[in-house]
Amino acid sequence: MSDTIISPLAPKVRPDIAPVAGVTLAAGSAEVRYRGRTDVMLARLTPGSSIAGVFTRSSTRAAPVLWDQEILAESRGASPDDKPLVIIVNSGNANAFTGRAGEESVRAVAAAVARTVGTDERAVYQASTGVIGERLPHDRIEAVLGALADALSPDAWHEAAAAIMTTDTFPKLASATTELDGKAVTISGFTKGSGMIAPDMATMLGFVFTDAAIAPEALQTMLHESAQGSFNAITVDSDTSTSDTVLLAATGKAGNALVTDASDPAIAGFRAALNDVMRDLAHQIVRDGEGATKFIQIDVTGAESVAAAHAIALSIANSPLVKTAFAGEDPNWGRIVMAVGKSGEAADRDKLTIRFGDILVAENGWVAETYREEDGAAYMKGAELVVTVDVGVGTGRSTVWTCDLTHRYIEINADYRS
Repeated sequence: MSDTIISPLAPKVRPDIAPVAGVTLAAGSAEVRYRGRTDVMLARLTPGSSIAGVFTRSSTRAAPVLWDQEILAESRGASPDDKPLVIIVNSGNANAFTGRAGEESVRAVAAAVARTVGTDERAVYQASTGVIGERLPHDRIEAVLGALADALSPDAWHEAAAAIMTTDTFPKLASATTELDGKAVTISGFTKGSGMIAPDMATMLGFVFTDAAIAPEALQTMLHESAQGSFNAITVDSDTSTSDTVLLAATGKAGNALVTDASDPAIAGFRAALNDVMRDLAHQIVRDGEGATKFIQIDVTGAESVAAAHAIALSIANSPLVKTAFAGEDPNWGRIVMAVGKSGEAADRDKLTIRFGDILVAENGWVAETYREEDGAAYMKGAELVVTVDVGVGTGRSTVWTCDLTHRYIEINADYRS
């Protein structure tokens, strides 16, 4: 874990996180992999809460992901009216590619949490992040559950966010307040992620909570749609994790009339606030991309469809040649042309337009007459960059966020298991 070199793109101010009625959290050290490091988080949600989830579509999904998908499908996102929902997360060990032992660890942790907190085993959602292919020492987690339960607090947001970090250099949190049905509601959450980041239903681990009253089906729809423009629109290195999990829970403590239809115009403000929180969390992952020095927005327009624009944007954002050019502050727009062409999506070469910020670089399939290389080079020195590409074949548009690729990325990943 890179805990001494903070990303230069990290937020300069620690965010204020509003407590969410019906949610208490705690963090502690189970020494899952490292001594003296906070590495386990427990969240308790009031009985009757709703929960939704999006997960990696990796064919080598980790045991906790499979467990969560199973109990979420079984419960359809509802929790017992008389027992709490619980989320427990550990860092240091992903409990992935661990076969029967991984399944046994998940069941053991669920049983231990249920006994400690007083709930059903299948109301215990789990996530693990860290090294793949090593057995999870679940007995160490079980040993600290009593202390975690005793420490549950409505204010332990920063501690919980820090507990789930691996190569992250800073905890990632966001919060918003809005109004729903005339009631003040809060949305707060945290996430982790730095490397092995690519969109595929979710990105790494994220936990978002609200005190709004929202039915499970509507909550699931909101989460899925919000993830498309946030966690599914970022990439650090094109590698999708085995553990990707984002959970959204609603406690109902705000007192609004129960939301049952995600498309109801009356909840537009709430959905906008949820999108803001999710996008903020996703952006923080990119800002903490392993070794990152540049936060880069890729806007693609003029594609055959939204899906085509998204594919082209990801082709640019994931290109090692493009990303290393950004790292070297080289305005090598030819690499962007290459990335558009290799995407497999339709593009009109002779109508292609490229901009770096407000600088017109290429138009009509050729370098713009007004473009000066020194202007492009000066723009590349910025820490936050916007690249706009119009491919000239339709109206589809999409935005993806990424970072540069530096030598520091190699150093972090070469030392990851040490």
